[in-house]
Amino acid sequence: MTKPYVYITRKLDETSLTPLKEVAHIGMWPHEDEPCPREELEIQAAKADGLLTMLSDQVDEALLSNAPNVKVVANLAVGYDNIDVQAAKEQGIIVCHTPDVLTESTADLAFALLMASARRIVEASDWMKKGKWTGWGPFLLAGADIHHKTLGIVGMGSIGTALAKRAKGFDMKVLYHNRSRKPEVEKQLGVSYASFEDLLSESDFIVCLTPLTPETKLMFNEKAFDQMKRSAYFINVSRGQTVDEDALYEAVTTGKIAGAGLDVFSQEPVSPTHPLTKLNNVTVLPHIGSASVETRKAMMHLCAENIALVLHGKQAKTPIHP
Repeated sequence: MTKPYVYITRKLDETSLTPLKEVAHIGMWPHEDEPCPREELEIQAAKADGLLTMLSDQVDEALLSNAPNVKVVANLAVGYDNIDVQAAKEQGIIVCHTPDVLTESTADLAFALLMASARRIVEASDWMKKGKWTGWGPFLLAGADIHHKTLGIVGMGSIGTALAKRAKGFDMKVLYHNRSRKPEVEKQLGVSYASFEDLLSESDFIVCLTPLTPETKLMFNEKAFDQMKRSAYFINVSRGQTVDEDALYEAVTTGKIAGAGLDVFSQEPVSPTHPLTKLNNVTVLPHIGSASVETRKAMMHLCAENIALVLHGKQAKTPIHP
């Protein structure tokens, strides 16, 4: 019997794909840091039985309607806003993602970005490398304390919970806003639920970890930044489209808020001419929330397992709709 064909839209670690290589023929876009062109994805999807995709790939109705044999799409991410889930459902296609395996690594990065922004770590490193360190001063590159401050988490899923655990180690008060309350997390970690407005006005650091939905798109806008403390820092490790970037630029350049740390942007990759990349009080990263070697390999392995299971007529490990 001919093995099914699976197409992978980036060059991935071969050893992490072992579960899939045992049951399918694999085609793979040969570049790690260059997205698969839409035209190539359309050609491959038309003959594939399964797809392993990235957030940069638009798996929309037009693509799926011309992919008659595709039974499963595994997205190398927790989020799946790049996939038309309804179109996939109508065609009987299982959509999978990679929750849990990246929770701790992403929480590490979120807290690291918070700390780097508050203590001006990247700015200080660049300043020193440019030969500007000529002497010591009492307020030389002085930033903001993190310990005993108030952290506001918007989106209290598994990553938000992991971030709250880290914050407790710094004796931070933790507020959270979520579409549903989490009594068990409140009891376990001593965190407090707050309305979005109260979280904005009371927090010293606000971390966006919410998924991108019609309700969360542009939720951090001019009105939201107006409600924050002038000493507050905004950190985004979620999706760039949750933020009105023009409003954020205005907020950090006029002193409405103290600064920001961004791992995600509305359009990626970001041009070096993007206004937010030019500001000393904005720390920017190239969407590396889960980018540890161990975690990325685990994500690839989980995608491979999900596809292999579905192609064998079995239940996927992490479908978005169990």
